[in-house]
Amino acid sequence: MGSWRVRQLDCPAKPCTGLSNPGCPQINPESQPAWRLFAEPRNLHAVFSKVKSMAVKQSEQYQLVIRSLSDRLVEAQAPIRVLDAIKWDDGLRETFFRNQCQSLPAVDADYYASRPLGFDPAERLQLFQDIERDITRQLGTFNPVGQIMRRMCREYRMVIRMLEGRGTAEFGRISQELYGSASDAFHAGDPTITDLGIMLSESLSNIGNDLGREPKTISAADAVDILQARMNEAFPDDQAVRVFESDGIVADAAAGADYIKIRSDALFNQRDLNILAVHEGMVHVATSLNGQHQPICTFLAKGPPSSTVTQEGLAILMEVITFNSYPARLRKLTNRTRAIQLAESGADFLEVFRFYQGEGYSDEDSYTNASRVFRGSSANGLPFTKDLAYLKGFILTYNYIQLAVRQGKLQQIPLLFCGKTTLEDMRTLGQLVEEGLVVPPRYLPAPFADLNALSAWMCFSGFLTKLSLDRIEADYANIL
Repeated sequence: MGSWRVRQLDCPAKPCTGLSNPGCPQINPESQPAWRLFAEPRNLHAVFSKVKSMAVKQSEQYQLVIRSLSDRLVEAQAPIRVLDAIKWDDGLRETFFRNQCQSLPAVDADYYASRPLGFDPAERLQLFQDIERDITRQLGTFNPVGQIMRRMCREYRMVIRMLEGRGTAEFGRISQELYGSASDAFHAGDPTITDLGIMLSESLSNIGNDLGREPKTISAADAVDILQARMNEAFPDDQAVRVFESDGIVADAAAGADYIKIRSDALFNQRDLNILAVHEGMVHVATSLNGQHQPICTFLAKGPPSSTVTQEGLAILMEVITFNSYPARLRKLTNRTRAIQLAESGADFLEVFRFYQGEGYSDEDSYTNASRVFRGSSANGLPFTKDLAYLKGFILTYNYIQLAVRQGKLQQIPLLFCGKTTLEDMRTLGQLVEEGLVVPPRYLPAPFADLNALSAWMCFSGFLTKLSLDRIEADYANIL
C-alpha cells in the first residue's frame, strides 16, 4: 500500500541513541503509548480509488444477486392464475335458472378437477421451496429484501395448496389465512370487518334512493372508447395502456399489467366509467407499470395475496378522494362483505343468492354476486374471502396515510405506488429507495403527486376522529 514510518510524538528517551535505546518502540513494544503509527501511502488517491472500485463492484454484485432471485420469483408465479382456476362456467348458471333458482349449483372437487390448473402443483411447490432456500443462502436470514421475497414464496405455496383444495373445506380455510376473515378486527379492541359492514349498511339505508340512480346505458364497446381516451390522456405516449372487450371475466372490468378488460355484455353509466378510470387505470395499472420499471426488485410488478388488501384499499381510497365514489358503489362493496360473513356463518349459495335479491338486485346480478362468494369452494362451503380486501384495505391504507402525515413522513406516501406493495413492507421499501434498490414510482395520480391537499385533509381528519358522533348528534338535534 505504501511506506510505513514511525512518527515521534513525545519520546521519553532523548536524545535517541538508536536501536540500543530501550525506550525506542522498535526495541521495546511496552513503550508504545509514547508513539503513534501512521500509514502514509505514497499515492493516497490511488488507494481510495481502489477501495471505491471494490465497493462499487460489491454493490453491483449484490444488486445482481437480488435481481436474479427476484426474476426467478416472478417467473415461478407466472402460470398461477387464481381467478381463472376458480371461476364457474356458464353451464352452472344455465342449470341454476332452469331449475327455477331452487337448487344448489353442482360444484364440488370433481367439478374443479375437470378444469386443469395449467401447471404441475408438486413441481411448482418445489420450485418455490428451492427459490426460498437460495434466497437464504445468498442473502442471509435477516436481509430485508430477502425477507420480503421469502414471504412471497411462502404465500405462493399457500396459493397452490388452496387451488389444490378447490371444492373442499381446505380451500376456504387457506383463503382465510391469505385474505382474512370477516370476523377479523382492524386493531386490538377495535371493531371487526363485519362491524364495518353493518355500520355502513345502516348509514346507506338512511340515504336510501334520495340521490336517485343513474341508468346504465353505455355499452361495452362505447365504454372501451371512453376509457381508452382517458388512459391516453393519463399515461404518456411511450406507455400505451390498452382497453378492450372480453367475455372471459366475471366482474364488469379487470386490470392487467398494461391493459383494462371490459366484460362484453356489461352496461355502464358515466359514474361507473369514472370509477373504472381511477380504480383500474390510475391505481392497478399504474402500480403494475411502476413495478415493471423496477430495475432490481422486479418482484414488485407482481401482487401476492398480502398485497391485495393494500392495492384494493388504495384503489377505493382513490375513488373517494377524487370524489368519484357514490352510495350505490359503497353499497356494492358493503354487500360483498356481508355476503362473505353470511357464508362464514354457514349460509349456502341459495341463502346468499336470496340475500342479494332482498337487497334489490336482479336474479341475474344476484347469481353473479353469490357466485363471487363461493367461487373455488362448494355451494355450501366456506367462501373465497378475497373481496374483504376492499373495505379492509381502505381503512388500513387510510390510517397509514393519516399517520404518515401526523409524523411528518410524507416521503413514504408516494411509495405506495412503486409496485404491488404491502403495508407491512413500507418502512423497508423506504430504506431500499435510499439504498438505490427500489426506484420511486414513475406514474402517480394527481392527489399523490402533489400531497398538499391530501395532507390538509388528513390533518383535519385526525382531529375529527377525536369527536364523539353521538354527542354531535345530540347537540345538532335542533338544527338538523
